[in-house]
Amino acid sequence: MKPALKTVNATGKHTASVIFFHGSGDTGPNVLEWVRFLLGRNLEYPHIKILYPTAPLQKYTPLGGDLSNVWFDRKSVNIAAPESKKSMSRCYEEINQLIDEEVASGIPLNRIIVGGFSMGGAVALHTGYHLRPSLAGVFAHSSFLNRGSVVYESLANSKADSLPELRIFHGERDTLVPLDWGQETFEALKKLGVKGTFHPLRNTLHELKTASIKDLEQWIQEKLPPLEIQVPNKL
Repeated sequence: MKPALKTVNATGKHTASVIFFHGSGDTGPNVLEWVRFLLGRNLEYPHIKILYPTAPLQKYTPLGGDLSNVWFDRKSVNIAAPESKKSMSRCYEEINQLIDEEVASGIPLNRIIVGGFSMGGAVALHTGYHLRPSLAGVFAHSSFLNRGSVVYESLANSKADSLPELRIFHGERDTLVPLDWGQETFEALKKLGVKGTFHPLRNTLHELKTASIKDLEQWIQEKLPPLEIQVPNKL
């Protein structure tokens, strides 16, 4: 089933897109409002559309099997836990559909950035380094990959000429997803050829912060600059 979607459209000609995945139990509209609260306005550009999809409602093992809006199921929130390949496969179908719709609207893969918070950041890492390595960039906030992740296996066997640039943010006081998990993930990706930066956030728990969103806003602008408009020569 197609995930529910909230968008902030480009204020001018749409030439690039950003997909922002929420964390477990959240929704796309909630993340949009969270970002708006932190910035005092929407994350908005003249030429970039921001998409905030919502994960489907499904059983989530860490909640005792209760239903929750999650991108995938897992045995526990732990870097040492194995990934559920079956659940990830269903997640990939939803993500590929989102990206394919952007491509069908005329946006090439190298003009699309994916990112997210917590579980959403893990989804972005799977998307950029396992499913679609031709994307423009990947960001993850307060996220991690499991140690045996298929992403590492995919990168080890990758023949891609280049990989999306990575930007990771992580709270130093995060008790749900410890800083060490984020750092371990970043170092493992770096060893496999991913280039990017890791940004520890002082006095920060498991949360988005104004400073990180403003940093992200500037980075997105740099990775997805406006396209020069071709003016026909009438001479």
